[in-house]
Amino acid sequence: MGNEANLTITSPAFDAHGPLASRYAKDEDNVSPELAWMGVPEGTQELAVICHDPDAPMPDGFTHWVVYGIPATEQGIPEGGGSAFTEGVNDFGDGGYGGPQPPPGHGVHHYYFWIYALNAPLDAAPGLSRRELLDAMSEHIIQQNRVVGTYEL
Repeated sequence: MGNEANLTITSPAFDAHGPLASRYAKDEDNVSPELAWMGVPEGTQELAVICHDPDAPMPDGFTHWVVYGIPATEQGIPEGGGSAFTEGVNDFGDGGYGGPQPPPGHGVHHYYFWIYALNAPLDAAPGLSRRELLDAMSEHIIQQNRVVGTYEL
């Protein structure tokens, strides 16, 4: 996969490695946080975003959001704005964003919001899972980076 030399992703909704507000949680408002990025490398044709919790007590963690088909000229996703692009299926089995919902008392979970710069458009149908998107992107990633937020019940 690509390196993370120039591409950066941040969120005005939370500090890197800081807590996500409860409004972003599945059992609250369940709205996706605003994301912003910069340093999109030359040659990028499309961007993709995945939110994944590797701390979930499941063999492959838990995917909360899969977004792709983002034009290279975009500089972020506004709060709750993922539907402006192509959204995949989260591990709740729903399309779009599904916020944090760690098991009570399980401790702090880390939510990795990954951005991927791709050298070709995927032209993928809506509804891809995280694994399907990663497979589709595997030969096209120029750079990737992430910002991590935390949440616990």
